[in-house]
Amino acid sequence: MPAGKRNLYIGVSLAVVSTIVWSGNFVIARGISGSVPPMSTNFFRWMTATVLLFPFAFKRFLLEKEMVFKNWKYFLAVSFSCILLFNSFIYIAGHHTTAINMALIGTTTSPVFTIVLGAIFFKEHVPLLRIAGLAFCIAGIMVLLSQGSIERLLAFRFSAGDWWVLSGSFFFAVYTLLVKRKPAGVSPLIFLFVFFFLGALMLAPFYLWEQQHSDRIIWDVRLGGIVLYLGLGASLIAYLCWNEAILRIGSSRTALFGNLIPIFSTLEALLILNEKIHVIHIISGALVIIGLVVANSAKANVVKPIAI
Repeated sequence: MPAGKRNLYIGVSLAVVSTIVWSGNFVIARGISGSVPPMSTNFFRWMTATVLLFPFAFKRFLLEKEMVFKNWKYFLAVSFSCILLFNSFIYIAGHHTTAINMALIGTTTSPVFTIVLGAIFFKEHVPLLRIAGLAFCIAGIMVLLSQGSIERLLAFRFSAGDWWVLSGSFFFAVYTLLVKRKPAGVSPLIFLFVFFFLGALMLAPFYLWEQQHSDRIIWDVRLGGIVLYLGLGASLIAYLCWNEAILRIGSSRTALFGNLIPIFSTLEALLILNEKIHVIHIISGALVIIGLVVANSAKANVVKPIAI
């Protein structure tokens, strides 16, 4: 099999694995909103991921520490945009909107931000078919927000939760573009370890503040399992797969697979949170899937030389 096709298949598979694992994050953000403050949830998640990765990464970190320190600004930017901002905003949004809305608004706008920012700041080529695919995704968002009514769309005002999700998706797009520019001398394992550690460090002051101003967290087996899922699954496994997918098929193309998350999140929200699904959710999801297929077709990803 040609290397190009092998990279494509592996990259697509890894991106899909990430979306399957991440889909539960929106459900959890909504499901534990009444028992754990948002910044504490985020802190527990990334501290758990750091602790789990430490035994495997420490010796390798000693070998690569010079390259890490040389690129400290890059790592701060990556952790700041994704862990401190994106993930915190998602957990805050969980206190104000449904898991279905978080998934649909957040994951379908992030690819738009990724492609636009990539084209503006990194001169990434955007084929017309990929733009067409994006148009279907945007249409899906509009259908969801309008509930099928033009009048409602014109009168629509974002709720607090919707704004948090939308802001978070912007910063995840920033993160996705930054991953493509990972320093060559840093291995994927050490990238994640430093990324996780700095993120947990940034969250620590907010966690301590919440501990002083929020109700005491009641720990049980269920909550412990949720934190383990967030640290091992939604952090370690999902980000390792996502970052590798970006390196294999590019940031803009990988970002489009985020549109699968609402499909999985909707099913999980129905099963776990007993949230209701309506025809409008089906139509919105169908438009997202069509956009994903169009944007990832072979013709949509032919790279044409750019005259300089």
